[in-house]
Amino acid sequence: MKAPIAALSPIAALIAVAALACVPWLVGDYGLSLAINIVSYTVLATAWSLFSGPTRYVSLATVAFFGIGAYTTAVFAETLAWPLVLLIAGVVGIVVAGLVGLSTLRLSGVYFVIFSFGLAELIRQLVTWYEVNVTRTLGRYVFTDIGAAHIYWQLLALGVLVFAAGWAIGRSRLGLALRAIGDDETVARHAGIDTTRAKVALFVLSTVFMTLTGAIMAPRWTYIDPAIAFNPVLSFTVLIMALLGGVHRLYGPVLGVVPLALLFEYLIAGFPNHFSIMVGVVFIVIVYLIPKGVVGLVERVARKPA
Repeated sequence: MKAPIAALSPIAALIAVAALACVPWLVGDYGLSLAINIVSYTVLATAWSLFSGPTRYVSLATVAFFGIGAYTTAVFAETLAWPLVLLIAGVVGIVVAGLVGLSTLRLSGVYFVIFSFGLAELIRQLVTWYEVNVTRTLGRYVFTDIGAAHIYWQLLALGVLVFAAGWAIGRSRLGLALRAIGDDETVARHAGIDTTRAKVALFVLSTVFMTLTGAIMAPRWTYIDPAIAFNPVLSFTVLIMALLGGVHRLYGPVLGVVPLALLFEYLIAGFPNHFSIMVGVVFIVIVYLIPKGVVGLVERVARKPA
């Protein structure tokens, strides 16, 4: 019975992707805007959990790479073809992530958390300095002819790629090495695992998805500046979504993205001046009540004897 059941998973995934691809034709402008938010957060939270899930390194640098992608689009979208803009964004993301990874992934615990948060602020300040002192204009207009439906389809394709990457890594030697690092990095090192190389490889891969998400999302704004592109709330929002769903399963972050994206949409519309405070409250509630996320809660209930 295992073969037919196993064969159903790819078929079900294809049907789900095909159904999701039809969303722009089935909903109005508001529904499509909401769908874009959900898919973009799904890519970001899944990419975040690719690295932070198995290694247990808590990164707050999501917005740093998202902002790099958004600014790359703002700089090049008017003069270059769209595929070339995405290629440049990906390369910039790889270079920055490689440099950051090689210089910081020997850190661990709270030191890595603090550094990753500081990295986003450092890049924001560097971009601000460049704009003020070199271009003499703070902020840029985003000129592209890419509509909302195309943004949605590109994000959906990126979502398929991030899930495919996660599935492949989970069944590779790299995935096994990362799980060993998450259990005990010292033991993994003594077992012969090149822990730095493994962490840098996955850190670069996860941040490329974040960078491309920022590049694809940039046309949603007519104008961006460093405060918009590098808003630190994004890093905390992605972290909360991943933790709520559960980071020890590839599909876990999706279970956190959907309810929280809808909740945050309501809070932004109803309480715009108190949104950051409410995000903090949601974070505290999730950490204390369901530290292993919805997936962990369901698995714990399922293991209880009847």
